[in-house]
Amino acid sequence: MLAALGVAYLRKRHDGIDVVWGSGFAVIAIVTLLLAQGEGDAWRQWLITGLTVVWGLRLAIHIGRRNHGKPEDERYVTIMKEAPGNPWLHAFRKIYLTQGLVMWFVSLPVQLGQYGFASGVLSTVVTVLGVLVWAVGMFFESVGDAQLSAFKADPDNKGKVMDRGLWRYTRHPNYFGDACVWWGLALLALFHPAGLIGLASAAAMTANLAKGTGAKLLESTIGERRPGYVEYVKRTSGFVPLPPKKEVDA
Repeated sequence: MLAALGVAYLRKRHDGIDVVWGSGFAVIAIVTLLLAQGEGDAWRQWLITGLTVVWGLRLAIHIGRRNHGKPEDERYVTIMKEAPGNPWLHAFRKIYLTQGLVMWFVSLPVQLGQYGFASGVLSTVVTVLGVLVWAVGMFFESVGDAQLSAFKADPDNKGKVMDRGLWRYTRHPNYFGDACVWWGLALLALFHPAGLIGLASAAAMTANLAKGTGAKLLESTIGERRPGYVEYVKRTSGFVPLPPKKEVDA
């Protein structure tokens, strides 16, 4: 986070932290893998690290491409306008330190899953289930992001509501996918009792995506900027993918 703050100082903008969000988890996974050598099942260590790195780097690259050439994110502009004293100390407290602490807590399944040994049918079942849930999450997140990017790239869609593909079944397939990824990683850490802590991390991530700074914050103003979005909300599930409602209440 200090390195990210240094880069922000050189760039004079803070939205690079969004790229660090995904890549930071990859760094945590790799560092924990190196520290945990000999302290856990090697195959599980590499599995957890690999899944986390794939997810984190894909997200970082996607956000980096999305933000390239665009103005500073309004969230960070607002935060900096509210700085009572030194703006960089304010940024460190409000942006970098906060996200660093959240990243540490959310990544607990990845950290805990690197330690401990287990074998047997139950351990195998939980591991397979974790990988499957992770795969579902990666599908929804990556495909949802790709579909939205393609939609926005078409000038004919300017001002329209994206309600195709996965977006027909949930207003936030990327957020739903993100939550599934972390539930999958949490399951991978359940082969020992300490892994139960990871369930709290996945629950916190899901709550934030569904009700916190994720979907709720995004939709707080989008209805004013996007005609037809109110009707889209009425017929489309807010988080968990469901068939769209056939009738829209007046």
